[in-house]
Amino acid sequence: MLGWIRAIRENNRAEGEDPGCANQALISKKLNDYRKVSHSSGPKADSSPKGSRGLGGLKSEFLKQSAARGLRTQDQPAGSKDDSVAAPKTPWGINIIKKNKKVAPRAFGVRLEDCQPATENQRVPLIVAACCRIVEARGLESTGIYRVPGNNAVVSSLQEQLNRGPSDINLQDERWQDLNVISSLLKSFFRKLPEPLFTDDKYNDFIEANRIEDARERMKTLRKLIRDLPGHYYETLKFLVGHLKTIADHSEKNKMEPRNLALVFGPTLVRTSEDNMTDMVTHMPDRYKIVETLIQHSDWFFSDEEDKGERTPVDDKEPQSVPNIEYLLPNIGRTVPPGDPGSADLLEI
Repeated sequence: MLGWIRAIRENNRAEGEDPGCANQALISKKLNDYRKVSHSSGPKADSSPKGSRGLGGLKSEFLKQSAARGLRTQDQPAGSKDDSVAAPKTPWGINIIKKNKKVAPRAFGVRLEDCQPATENQRVPLIVAACCRIVEARGLESTGIYRVPGNNAVVSSLQEQLNRGPSDINLQDERWQDLNVISSLLKSFFRKLPEPLFTDDKYNDFIEANRIEDARERMKTLRKLIRDLPGHYYETLKFLVGHLKTIADHSEKNKMEPRNLALVFGPTLVRTSEDNMTDMVTHMPDRYKIVETLIQHSDWFFSDEEDKGERTPVDDKEPQSVPNIEYLLPNIGRTVPPGDPGSADLLEI
C-alpha cells in the first residue's frame, strides 16, 4: 500500500501535476480497489487452536444447503424422475424418516386398542401376554411375586426399548431374566394406560355395585358391568385375572393369596384417568374388594356359558355357624362344683 502511494507521488512530480488534487484522487481510487479485493478474497483462516470455532459456521452452511435442496425438491413436479438433478444424501448422517414409513406402535401410555396385539388373542396387548407368560414360566413359586418391586432404572430402560418396537427386544438380555423387573413392567403398563382397564365411564358403577349389601345381587351386578366393557378391555381383564388366579393357586409357595394380589393391583386397575386423592382414600377398600372378588371367582365372572339358573358363587357357600346366644345366656354366672370336669375352663362373666 505504501509503495503505491510513493509511486503515485513520483509520477505526479514527473508530470508536473498539482499534488494536492491528483494525489488525493488516486489514493482514494487505490483504497477502493484494495477494499474490493479484500472483500472478494475473504478473511484469512485462523491457524490458532481457536480455529475450531469455524465448525459452527460450516455446520450452518450445510444446513442452509440442505434447506435449499429441500426447497428444490418441493418445487420439483410430482412424479419427476430426473436422476441428474436428484438431491444427494443428507450430510452429517441425518436420517430423514419418510412420510410413508409405518411407525411401530408404542407399548406404554397408549390405549389398549392401539397396542401391538398378542398372537393368541388380538384384543390382548403383546406386552401383557409376554410378561404374564414369563412370570408363569419362572415365577409361580417366587415368594412375593408382584409385591416385591423391580429396579426402577431397569424397568424404565425396558419401557423405552419396547416403545421403539418389538424388533429391538432381546429376551436373552439379562434385564428380561429378573422376575421382579418383569412383574413391575406389567404393573407399569396398566398404570400408564390413558383409559383405565375398568374405563372412566363405568368406574362409579363398579364402586356402587361393590357396595350392594345383598351378596347375590352384588355378584350379578359386577358380572353384568364386566360383560359390558369394550372388547379390548374385557379380553385384557379376562386374561389378566386368569393369570392372577394362577398365581394365587400357588400361594402356598409364593405367599400371594387373592387378597395380597388385590392390594397390589386394586389401585392400578380400578381407577380413573384423572385419579384424585379423595377418590383414592374413599374408594380404596372398594378397589381392593373388586379385584379380590374377581380373582376368587374368575371362572364364574368370565364364563362363556349363559346364566340359566341365575346362580352365583355365594349360593354354593355353606352358611357359617353362628353361636347360639340363647344357650349361652343361662350359663352366665353359673358355677361348677369343685372337681367337676371343665371347671377350670369356665369363666364367670
